[in-house]
Amino acid sequence: MAQVDMEQLRSRGAGKSIAVLTSGGDAQGMNAAVRAVVRMGIYVGADVYFVYEGYEGLVGGSEFLKLADWDSVSNIIQLGGTIIGSARCKSFRTREGRQAAAYNLVKHGINNLCVIGGDGSLTGANIFRTEWSDLLASLVEEGKITEEVSQQFSHLNIVGMVGSIDNDFCGTDMTIGTDSALHRIMEVIDAITTTAQSHQRTFVLEVMGRHCGYLALVSALASGADWLFIPEAPPEDGWEDFMCKRLGESRSRGSRLNIIILAEGAIDWQGNPISSNYVKELVSKRLGFDTRVTVLGHVQRGGTPSAFDRILSSKMGMEAVLTLLDASPETSACVVSLSGNQALRLPLMECVQLTKDVQKAMNEKRFDEAIVLRGRSFENNWNIYKLLAHQKPALTKSNFNFAIVNVGAPAAGMNAAVRSAVRVGLSAGHTVYAVSDGLEGFAAGQIKEVSWRDVGGWTGQGGSLLGTKRTLPEKCMEPLVKQIRSYRIHAILIIGGFEAYVAALQLTEGRGQFEELCIPMCVIPATISNNVPGTDFSLGCDTAVNAAMETCDRIKQSASGTKRRVFIVETMGGYCGYLASATALTVGADAAYIYEDPINIHDLTANVEHLTGKMKTTIQRGLVLRNEKCHQHYTTEFLYNLYSAEGKGVFDCRTNVLGHMQQGGAPTPFDRNFGTKLGVKAVQWLTEKLLESYRKGQVFANSPETACVLGMNRKALVFRPVTELKAETDFEHRMPKEQWWLRVRPLLKMLAKYQTRFDNYITGKIEHVNRRSLSVESGF
Repeated sequence: MAQVDMEQLRSRGAGKSIAVLTSGGDAQGMNAAVRAVVRMGIYVGADVYFVYEGYEGLVGGSEFLKLADWDSVSNIIQLGGTIIGSARCKSFRTREGRQAAAYNLVKHGINNLCVIGGDGSLTGANIFRTEWSDLLASLVEEGKITEEVSQQFSHLNIVGMVGSIDNDFCGTDMTIGTDSALHRIMEVIDAITTTAQSHQRTFVLEVMGRHCGYLALVSALASGADWLFIPEAPPEDGWEDFMCKRLGESRSRGSRLNIIILAEGAIDWQGNPISSNYVKELVSKRLGFDTRVTVLGHVQRGGTPSAFDRILSSKMGMEAVLTLLDASPETSACVVSLSGNQALRLPLMECVQLTKDVQKAMNEKRFDEAIVLRGRSFENNWNIYKLLAHQKPALTKSNFNFAIVNVGAPAAGMNAAVRSAVRVGLSAGHTVYAVSDGLEGFAAGQIKEVSWRDVGGWTGQGGSLLGTKRTLPEKCMEPLVKQIRSYRIHAILIIGGFEAYVAALQLTEGRGQFEELCIPMCVIPATISNNVPGTDFSLGCDTAVNAAMETCDRIKQSASGTKRRVFIVETMGGYCGYLASATALTVGADAAYIYEDPINIHDLTANVEHLTGKMKTTIQRGLVLRNEKCHQHYTTEFLYNLYSAEGKGVFDCRTNVLGHMQQGGAPTPFDRNFGTKLGVKAVQWLTEKLLESYRKGQVFANSPETACVLGMNRKALVFRPVTELKAETDFEHRMPKEQWWLRVRPLLKMLAKYQTRFDNYITGKIEHVNRRSLSVESGF
């Protein structure tokens, strides 16, 4: 990556004008993207214009193009929809309409356009760009602009960001709005589940997805739905009999409800639509079940954007401005995409063509190919759903015994990981034991064999249903080994935070003394602190960021109509500042104090001066986040006293300690699906290691590669030996020595109007599209 300081950026941005518009269907997070474009554009010295009502406004003229300032986008990051409006525009599809749009841009001195919308909106932008020279020539001929003006604005730079709740665009892991739509869907499913259990009902839920089944697929995976209909995988002929049989078997095993999820574009093998009402009548008549239909409709587009979408949109908006600054007459239109944790630039029309290829494969009934073209993440989701949705008898008994234990503090997503691990283990023919109350319970013999049904409904449950404690093996090694011997445990899956990692390390180091510990072991990181070495994300941190974000949103709202006020909010996280930094980015905080980015009295003075100046504008509230261990002396109380004293006569100050509410609540869709995937991958890996180490009727595994942390590393789920991770760990402060998310800190500071550098953050390159790498193995 290039290193770019603010002088370089401002030299490239000076004198440039950028227009930003939103087009097509609205998606939560669009406002966060607009905010990032405006503030990044202003930050580098460019003029940024709003284009109201999408392409309709671009064609409409001056009344729809307004110069934006810093305050124009204040307090919009938490708003759904789009504050600058969106509209379908027939006139822009004509050459006359595009010529009018070109005239309106040139009249305002604009030849840089940022478009936030779906593939249709982005395709229209590319057509506009390719015709630009001819459009200007026509304007010269008609006498509307001079030849000199035509030469000055001889080329149009285009950058796109995909805003679509369907996640139907090839080239990015996630589109803006998808995660928020999943939040709306899961809220409905969780609510429906309680009433369905009360009355023993079957619910058919219809979600959006006319041409793409992503929302339906991920929702089904996150809720453990009994049946799923998506356009990429039509059910085989005779599916009615098979579905009714499965639903009946589920009820006969004691289930009190059935959930069927259907994408609005669901079809059968002949291409005929499958409607939610047809499915309802089928279940009612054949099984006699009390069956109801819920069509979610546009509620999926509504509401406040999730933390994921706010961060995604902010990163994409920043990258979009940098893309326009780097553009030249030879640069083709590109789209900003998400790959792992990084914003990348991809050729726009290559991605559009690949998106069209998916629909073409579906139209030609090449459905297996369509699933592959959707990307690895979609394909993996589909395979995992088929694996976990219905119990299938194991082909053979493996004679291997698995133990699953939670260690450390509870975190959302733990139960989803346990559920998938249990079911995959049973499918492989293993005997699976669940351990209660962590390693302390393990040593005390609190071990119970579990069945498929025992973990039903666990995906949406918060906390740890198994129970968890922080006790480490060094406190109970001998009784722990005794229980491993007694139950003939051949592999251990440990789910938890930093203590889980340390526990695996201690168990590995005990192999020289106890042969019973020479077995495969795997750690699934699960902690709101996101401080486990070997992974970019831990289970539970997404839920915690959303919980903190929602509270901060309410705190900001409480300041409406009051006198000038600054809030100091303390988050959890130990010494790791991820939770404070991510939350600050999602709520537009003025500052976030963390241990990794040391602060001094000069920083605090600058912050007070910044807030004092801010109170003289139309934005008369401030928000400062503080990680609980950011500084030994600059405590929350100290900051409160400092800000209160220095702000006297200008603003008053309030504090809020979020505490354990960050650990509670139902897991987000991200954590449900991330946990599900981690559980599946961990047990498959443990099974592989068991087979490799099984000799003469016993398991013996003592190499470093048989005790690993399973984590997400940018583009894939990877296994890292716990002994290898020792060199990368700061044990004193309980976190990795290197943390990727620190590269996002400059963006947080820039959006709050602080001077900063963007070293090691700028991509500055266009990636060529690779079909199989379009959707990487991320949290979804």
